[in-house]
Amino acid sequence: MKIVISGLGRMGGQIAQKLAEGGHEVIANNRSRDPIDEAVTHGAVAAYEKTDVVAAFDGQPVVLWIMIPADVIESELDAWLEILPTGSIIIDGGNSDYRGDKARADKVHATGSVLLDIGTSGGVWGYENGFSMMVGGDQTAYEAISSALDTLSAPRGGHQHFSTSGSGHYVKMVHNAIEYGMMESLAEGYRMLKEGPYSDIDLAKAGDIWQQSSVVTSWLNDLTRQALHENPTLDGIEGVVAESGEARWTLETAKELGIPLPAIQTSFDVRLASQNGEISFATKLLAAMRNKFGGHNIDGKQ
Repeated sequence: MKIVISGLGRMGGQIAQKLAEGGHEVIANNRSRDPIDEAVTHGAVAAYEKTDVVAAFDGQPVVLWIMIPADVIESELDAWLEILPTGSIIIDGGNSDYRGDKARADKVHATGSVLLDIGTSGGVWGYENGFSMMVGGDQTAYEAISSALDTLSAPRGGHQHFSTSGSGHYVKMVHNAIEYGMMESLAEGYRMLKEGPYSDIDLAKAGDIWQQSSVVTSWLNDLTRQALHENPTLDGIEGVVAESGEARWTLETAKELGIPLPAIQTSFDVRLASQNGEISFATKLLAAMRNKFGGHNIDGKQ
């Protein structure tokens, strides 16, 4: 299918590449030129301006996947709505706050187009392993883009439609909050090994055996042991851990619903404390994990 990828960052660039190599006609758009030029080397067509996107579709409805940070989705969406033809399908594939999705969907609907929210997981490994995509919004629009989602999910990813606008981002938000708790538990456990009564325990070897059909076998543990093999003492990692917003939104929603989330709350508090100087081997390992699965900076910045 013919589809625009706008926002060619760490994940957006991989999405464009995977779709182009999978036989789709990809139009690549970005604020800066270099990522567009990179996408072209993988088979995409360059669209340096938004108007180039509309021209590429000859005035027909556009399928547009926006992959940008949550703090700029409103202004970017408004800019696109000024020029997109009626009947277009817009996909918000970033980590936007689900609580604003219905208003955004209504705004898009008022122009005669449709907005899907697709929470996208897989990090910088999505190109190789396949992306996991959680979809909210119009069922018909979801079915119309399913061929692209099939390509993006190969070989071990997947996609599911959940409910009305916001549900995709909601499922992804909760996923990320769970991720916080899982990462914190692993980081604390490895710290116990490092600072416990046996000073000669090889942490990477412990991770290796845990990864061999133990109860804590997981992709996160696999990435953690890889990081420890590469850098056993985590040299050069400050131990400041960023928070993307999704655990915060989960905790706010849980408070409104009266649902206690003690593990997620604690993991969130540890990240905030690290930003105020409370660092340890565990927070260094959290930063290393984030770098491994998402390509995030190890200095605590996004």
